[in-house]
Amino acid sequence: VTKGETSFETLARLYSEDTESARRGGELGYMGRGMLDPTFAAAAFNLTDPKKISKIVESEFGYHIIQLIDRRGDKINCRHILLKPKVSDAAINAAMHRLDSISNDIKAGKFTFDDATSYLSDDKDTKNNHGLMMNVRGATRTSHFAMKDLPSEVAHIVDTMKVGEISAPFTMKNSREQEVCAIIKLKSRIDEHRATITEDLQPMKDIVVAKKRQEVIRNWIEKKIKETYVKMAPEYRDCDFEYEGWVR
Repeated sequence: VTKGETSFETLARLYSEDTESARRGGELGYMGRGMLDPTFAAAAFNLTDPKKISKIVESEFGYHIIQLIDRRGDKINCRHILLKPKVSDAAINAAMHRLDSISNDIKAGKFTFDDATSYLSDDKDTKNNHGLMMNVRGATRTSHFAMKDLPSEVAHIVDTMKVGEISAPFTMKNSREQEVCAIIKLKSRIDEHRATITEDLQPMKDIVVAKKRQEVIRNWIEKKIKETYVKMAPEYRDCDFEYEGWVR
């Protein structure tokens, strides 16, 4: 890239392991500092020349090189190429043996599962919450999951577990698509049933909130369509639109 032999966009499409941005030539779009990993943000916001490439930056996602595209106020648009560190078989085996030892100590009563997650877990998203996984797919955060909402590796194991049981160590992909080793404990299981206020208040609340949010968005869009000049390209004028008024 520095020699001008190949464009950053081409290399991002070929080699970046951030599959979402790789399709766009590594472009992330406009983001504020608080929306980025702190180490990544420090390097990206330090760039001033779009022709220059950052040094290699290590973040919680892996290793990056970054190219500035544009600045807009307190936000920047940049491209990056991400390479994730490869975990060796030896490291995975060591982690699996460590988790097996921790599981045995919990079962022997040396400490609780909650204590183990607080002091020994490397998952910063759950270690300060006693290891409790949170479902963020609804309108609000909840610790209840439908089986379809669980990571596939977790769902496969939970399906055969009893309440209070601790699983054997296994490997899975975390939210950052990194391979990790884990053990899980099933705290409770709610069988299929007709929804009730006492047992299903949060899911019912999520449905109402989501419906209300969609209604507010729809009303706002319909209002703005009436107030805003919209130029529609001829090839799109015969399309079916969710909201009326785009074509006048």
